[in-house]
Parts: sequence; C-alpha cells; structure tokens
Amino acid sequence: MSISFDPRNLLASMVGDENGLTQAELNGGQEAAASALAGFRKGYAEGLYGFPDLPGNKKLIQEIEVVAKKYSGTYDTVCVVGIGGSALGCWAVDCAMRGPHPVQGSGTTKRPRLVILDNVDPDFLNHALESMSPKKTLVVVIAKSGSTAETMGGFLVVREWLMNSLGKKAAGRIIAVTSEGRGDLKVLATQEGYVTFHIPENVGGRFSVLSAVGLVPAALIGVNIKKLCRGAAEMTTAAWSEDLETNLALSAAVHHWLIWTKKNKSIQVAFPYSNFLWGAAFWFRQLWAESLGKAKDRTGAVVNVGQTPVAALGTTDQHSQVQLYMEGPNDKVYSFWVVEKPKKQVKIPKAKLGLDGFDYLGGQSMGKLLDAERRATEAALATNGRPNCTFTLERVDEEHLGAFFQLMEFETAFMGELLNINAFDQEGVELGKKFTYALMGRSGWDEFKERFADYEKKRG
Repeated sequence: MSISFDPRNLLASMVGDENGLTQAELNGGQEAAASALAGFRKGYAEGLYGFPDLPGNKKLIQEIEVVAKKYSGTYDTVCVVGIGGSALGCWAVDCAMRGPHPVQGSGTTKRPRLVILDNVDPDFLNHALESMSPKKTLVVVIAKSGSTAETMGGFLVVREWLMNSLGKKAAGRIIAVTSEGRGDLKVLATQEGYVTFHIPENVGGRFSVLSAVGLVPAALIGVNIKKLCRGAAEMTTAAWSEDLETNLALSAAVHHWLIWTKKNKSIQVAFPYSNFLWGAAFWFRQLWAESLGKAKDRTGAVVNVGQTPVAALGTTDQHSQVQLYMEGPNDKVYSFWVVEKPKKQVKIPKAKLGLDGFDYLGGQSMGKLLDAERRATEAALATNGRPNCTFTLERVDEEHLGAFFQLMEFETAFMGELLNINAFDQEGVELGKKFTYALMGRSGWDEFKERFADYEKKRG
C-alpha cells in the first residue's frame, strides 16, 4: 500500500511569497504540528474520539461478514436509508470499488447494486422504489441518533413498501445501524427483530465510514472489508508518528493550516483525477465543512472559522471551473488526488486520419492523457501563483481507500487542534433540525415552533 503527499506547489519558491509558504513559516509550523499531535493524542487517550480504533475492531468485521454470508444470493439491491455521514461514506466506497453510476450496470444476486436514499424529495423516492423489487431488496437503515427526520420519514415509506409485499417477513429484510442505548430506531429494531449493529458513542457520523455505518453496506455489495480496515490500520499507525515524513495526515494538516491562515486561502478544492474517487470527494466535503466550520473556539471566543471545501473532477472540471481558478479570486488551495495505476488501461487507436488533432494521440493511452492533463493543470495554476498540492494513491483498491479515509480523518482532527476548535461537534446543524421537528409537529418542540413563528413574522 502506497500513498504520498507532495506539498511542493504550496511553497513560495513555486507560487511567490504572497501566495506560498516560506521556509520561516514552515519552520514555525513544526512546533504547532507537535502540539496538535499531542493535543489530539490526549483527547483520544481520554476516550473522546473513537475513529482511530475502528480499523482494529476484528469482532465487528467478523460479525458483519457472517451476516453478509447469511443473506448472500437473496437480493440484487442494497437500499441504504440515511443522510450525511450515514450515506456519503457508503457512496464513496461503492463508487471507488465498483465504479460510479451509471456505468456499473444493473444489479444481480452475485453483484448487488447500491441504492442510497439520502433525500426526502418525493420524486426521487418514488423513482427509487420503482427501480427496486421488494422481494430482492435488502434495506439498511442508518441513524446514530435514531430520530433523524429525513431518515425516519424515508424508512417509514420503505418499511411499508416492504410490508405490502412481504408481510411479516419484511423485518427479515431490514438491518438497522444505530446507537446501542438510545433512540427510537433502536427501540423499533428491537421490537420488530431487525438485525442490528451499533455505532460507538464517541464516533460521529462524518467519522463513521469504517464503523458499521460504512462496513455493513460495503460487505453486502461484496467489498472486502478486512482489506479496507487493514489499509486504514496501517495509516493509523503512521498518523501517531511525530515524524512529518511518515505522518502524512499531520504534514498535510500543517501545510493546509499554514496556507489557509498565513495566505488567506479560505477555500480548498478537492480535485480527484479519477471518477472512482468522485464519491470520496463528496464524503470529504462533509468531513471538512462540518468539522471545521465553527462559531467559537475552545475558549468560547467567537471566531467564525472555516475553510470552504469544493469538489471538482479532473479532467471534467477543467472545462467548467478552471477558468475561475486561474483568473478569479486567489483565495483557494487545490488538493489534487491522483491514482498512479488505473484498474485497466485504455489504448488510443492509431486511426491515421491525416488530421493532426487526432493523429498525435494515436498509440498513446487514456491514462497518459489523464496524467498529462493533471500535471498541466498543476503547472498552470502554480505558474499563475495558485498554490496546490497532490495526494497520490498507487491504485484504488480496498487497502488504499481505507488508508485514504483514515488519512483524511486524522488530517481533519489535527486541523481542529491547530485551529483550537472542537472538530467533533456540529452545533450549526442542530437549529435547523429543531425547527424541522417543530414544523412537522413533533411533541416537545413548541419553543422552536414559537421561534419559527417569530421568524415568519419578521419576513412579513
């Protein structure tokens, strides 16, 4: 397993002193890096943060594999009902291991497809149900709180859809992933006898892809979850190292922190040059935004801090966004995600059309063209004073994907330490949830119904 991080295009020598990091600034980051590592290690030792332990949970991996084997051959679709951290990781794994939709093809009992219901748009939900057969669908409902409105509403629809076709046997087609000691989903799962897996209390949704949240759907669609966790475990070991050459997560965090805070790059563009990593870019977008967008620091001071993550796809978005990136506001840093060895190479035929726009490409490969496009974009940005860095994965397989997930989660945790914020809460999301409960008539939320009425009154 091989992953590397190249920060050279973040340096002042490449993009100028105004936009790049000087040696003095990098030297100053060394002490901050050591402090961030020590701070996160302390919180982890106190049991505050559980994601570093997830790859080593062999008991859970074995239990999931037993369930996957039990159901094997009885379904052609795995339907995940969840939202945010309960859905994006599943999609990232599916996209990376089996290809982006719609090129995967239709599902079979040997190669089930994954359908993720992560929105309450009625048109989307209806079309999704029409695309599935209840007799050949296995439903995985995921909610740590056990009460997320979007997930509960969607699940009630899917549950009735199953029951209308299967009757009492419907419960045998449902797997629940939720908290062990709280939440109405846990109560219902116990009452109706669903197979149930639990999410550790010290693992938040956006850090949960290597818990049952991500591993259950992954195993059900045929992903080798042992290898996924093996790669993550290897990266976890590296992430505790004090050596920045070894600890890619800490090195990336310090470089991104410095370029953000010293050079005012308030937007980070995650730029995978692989369609198979497109889902991971959206997973990262939630991880970075929800973890680092905070009103207050740990002292209670109002800071309103946050670096906005943007997902772009190479080469597709060279033709939709790079004009802005090259000539628009110089407020961004670009993180290229590169795959060294594609799953399969495609050769460009030698057509010999006598037309230069075609003939120079003949006999070369699409992989070489993709790499040239990316390197050209890196160079063009750097030449124009736009800082960028590159993560390179040797290939996209279970071990590399698991390691990359863990790298990004550790980088996010270290960034929280560098900013002196709590990267593991999400107070900004909660008020919208409370207003939703009030608007939908949930009991006990009258205060927020009144607050919403005041809001409406101001609107006139």
